[in-house]
Amino acid sequence: MASDLFSQANEDFEKARSRGRIQSVLSNLAWKNSDLLSFYAVTDLIKPRNETYLGMRTIPVNQIIGSEGRYQDFSLAFYPKKELLRARWRSIDWATKEYIILPPISVYKLGQWYFVRDGNHRVSVAKTQGVEFIDAEVVELDSQIPLEAGLTMKQLRKRVIEYERQRFLDQYQPTYLPMEGIVFTSPGSYPEMVNHILVHKYYLNEGKEEELSFQEGATSWLKNVYEPIIEEIRRSKLLSSFPGNTEADLYMWIVRHWDNLKHMSGSEEVSIESATSDYKIRYGKGKWERWLGRVRYFFSKK
Repeated sequence: MASDLFSQANEDFEKARSRGRIQSVLSNLAWKNSDLLSFYAVTDLIKPRNETYLGMRTIPVNQIIGSEGRYQDFSLAFYPKKELLRARWRSIDWATKEYIILPPISVYKLGQWYFVRDGNHRVSVAKTQGVEFIDAEVVELDSQIPLEAGLTMKQLRKRVIEYERQRFLDQYQPTYLPMEGIVFTSPGSYPEMVNHILVHKYYLNEGKEEELSFQEGATSWLKNVYEPIIEEIRRSKLLSSFPGNTEADLYMWIVRHWDNLKHMSGSEEVSIESATSDYKIRYGKGKWERWLGRVRYFFSKK
């Protein structure tokens, strides 16, 4: 009897691995991602602020979409991807067939979705067996960014950027800025832009008795900082060397590069023209690389 259960558990693992391979092949053919979401990669993007211990809960297995540390070991549907998982996976599968009560898994909750802290093999076996619910110890994190099953990191980054842009628009009502042209493609850029404006406003306020408004600081930043750099970007035709990016992206990168050059040289005399030229030489792409970059961007994991 024990040998029969062992053989069945072994067969179950082979079936699960086979399903994982099929899912991976189909995802690659469709240029889609077949990997679990990484908890740390997700939280690094959405930056949850509060943590609440919810205790023991029974949670839906199909709402588990990621893992804290084993996201590379399992497919998007939690099928095992590696041979080294066999022994542990098989022992759990065997235990469930023997009706042995296993300890609850441990998860983080973001919205209505869960990321496994401990118990990845148990989730994989449960999904393979079609189990609908599993006991879990739950810690909830707050999030303003909606998640969903099948969500990729590329899609999540886009959502974070959209959220940050909307938050900037709602908070500052920047009708005095040409926001149709200030578009970023990297998370964190809108908050960084606000910091640029605040730093610029700080220097404008030096020696003044009355504090300038954010609008006054932003208007001056636009005229004296942002637009001159954009003009240099256009003059040097820098955008063509960075397919898939925007002028606002290049503004942000060049400002960082400019600061780095001044720090390395120990001088404030580095010009924006030389910083732009140096950035293009160091990081710009040639004609073939630009074409390949556009293809990769278009067909990147969606």
